[in-house]
Amino acid sequence: MKNYLEKLIRQENLTVEEMKDATKYCFTDAITESEIAAFLTALQSKGETADEIAGMVDVIRSQSMFQTTAITNAMDNCGTGGDQSYSFNISTTSAFVIAGAGITVAKHGNRSISSKTGSADVLEHLGVSLSFTNDHVEEMLNENKIAFLFAPHVHKALKPFSKVRKDLGLPTIFNAIGPLTNPVPLDSQLLGVYQRDMVQMLGEALRKLGRRRAVVVNGAGFMDEASLAGVNHLVILDEGKLTPFTLSPEEIDLPVYQNEEIRGGDAKDNAVILQGVLSGKKGAYFDTVLLNAGLGLFANGAAKTIKSGIQMARESIESGAAMERLQRLIEYSRKIPSGVL
Repeated sequence: MKNYLEKLIRQENLTVEEMKDATKYCFTDAITESEIAAFLTALQSKGETADEIAGMVDVIRSQSMFQTTAITNAMDNCGTGGDQSYSFNISTTSAFVIAGAGITVAKHGNRSISSKTGSADVLEHLGVSLSFTNDHVEEMLNENKIAFLFAPHVHKALKPFSKVRKDLGLPTIFNAIGPLTNPVPLDSQLLGVYQRDMVQMLGEALRKLGRRRAVVVNGAGFMDEASLAGVNHLVILDEGKLTPFTLSPEEIDLPVYQNEEIRGGDAKDNAVILQGVLSGKKGAYFDTVLLNAGLGLFANGAAKTIKSGIQMARESIESGAAMERLQRLIEYSRKIPSGVL
């Protein structure tokens, strides 16, 4: 580790293999909390690269208790958090809409980061289990097209990192890699990030991680979701090529809403908003989900254009398919013996 730390202090980037080696060492009994803290701080000070992110993600995924190859053509739409927008659970609500349109969504998430309520908080309030086993996840993905993977549950080996991150109280590489560490093999991904200067770099990281298609978005107002408040900055990964583009509400025939109009509240408040959208209640929340679910369907390739993705999202809600995915996930959670959890 000392050699890697010295290299980072000299502002030199690590290769993918060097990053894998350093990260693997962090999972051994020989590592100390001081070394982990120095490693994370040196990376943050230098600025992480796509190679470093891809290398660390590969190792973290290999350490997960969840290992499956039975799921194909799965996607995720988890964002990095950190935008301080206090929005409702946009990606979580959109995940059920995407699943309702027939796409398999392995929804990776955590408790609150930048909002008052994280995906785990609102889903737990609705009655969704945070402790699905590998078999439960596979069954729900196959039968219901959506399952929830609670990050601390599927990445128990990361506890040493978690303690150090909490003690440091500073941004680290983990603020960027959370959505990339989904243990389910992903074919495609919609990734939101609040830092505009990271859009291209995270697109490159997704390419190195083998995504067939992906869209990385930094929303208007620097949200880690697509926003109807103005111009969104995105990059699309398709056939190994990264192409940047912008997107405004008028280009997709959706109204303009200020980001303040899509703020959420606590888990109870956000559960009401989520259920309202899936029930077809029109307004800023509904249209914001149409945009993000439409982008997700476009990122997956199920929709050839963002406009057609938005139409697919609308049909998923209006047909009741999106709400059915949520209800089936809740019902499944209730049937799991308490001793298993």
